[in-house]
Amino acid sequence: MTIKEVQKIGQEIISILELHSSPIGVRFLKKGEKAPVDAEILEKHRYCQALMKARKGENVILTGEEISCPAAASAFGFRLLPEKLESGKGLIGFGIVSDPEVGKEMFKGMPRLESGQFQSLHIYPLEKAEYIPDIVILEDDPEKLMWIALAYLHAVGGERIQSSTAILQATCVDISIIPFLSQRLNFVFGCYGCRDATDLGENEAMLGFPVSSLPKIIEHLKYLSKKAIPRSRSKGALSLLKGKDTGIKGCSD
Repeated sequence: MTIKEVQKIGQEIISILELHSSPIGVRFLKKGEKAPVDAEILEKHRYCQALMKARKGENVILTGEEISCPAAASAFGFRLLPEKLESGKGLIGFGIVSDPEVGKEMFKGMPRLESGQFQSLHIYPLEKAEYIPDIVILEDDPEKLMWIALAYLHAVGGERIQSSTAILQATCVDISIIPFLSQRLNFVFGCYGCRDATDLGENEAMLGFPVSSLPKIIEHLKYLSKKAIPRSRSKGALSLLKGKDTGIKGCSD
């Protein structure tokens, strides 16, 4: 898969699904790996905020030193998880849990990258990619994400998709690290943090998948666009039901 093919697929996904914003490519950069010169190096941003910028067209770099969310910094292997969060007590302060043991278990079960494995994250709109990403992320209406998930389902031979989440660290862990480590699609509803820190809408959700799945996903997404997507969106079956209801009311008058 070439850079031009990635760009083309990004444009096709936007067009087929009528996305509100760009699909996102994310690269995990190791120490010594050069960042692109045209990318903006963010200062004191959360990872979810970097994704927000990328889905709006920006090409950004978020380093381990500048990532401002301690939970995300820990998940990416940049820093240790603060004791207050690890103990679960920090989540009580946010009003997320009432029992610290629940919060402790939530963090305990979080997949994480090895400490020092990567030094920064390159995040950009997929249709403007200058590099092959490690993972692809979409944040948009659940109906639009549903078609991506269905295309992925076809790509893996119909095997049911298993979603994993703690409704915590949705962008950094659920749709980034899990797809990267497990090499599978994961979809979630978001979390307290990303909904507080970004403009993610109440009607939006998110998913992520390894870039290796991208060619097969777009292949079946094109197939879905010929019949299934327009037919489902036309709500023909609903129109028939409404017609029947109208007919019944007419007979009783």
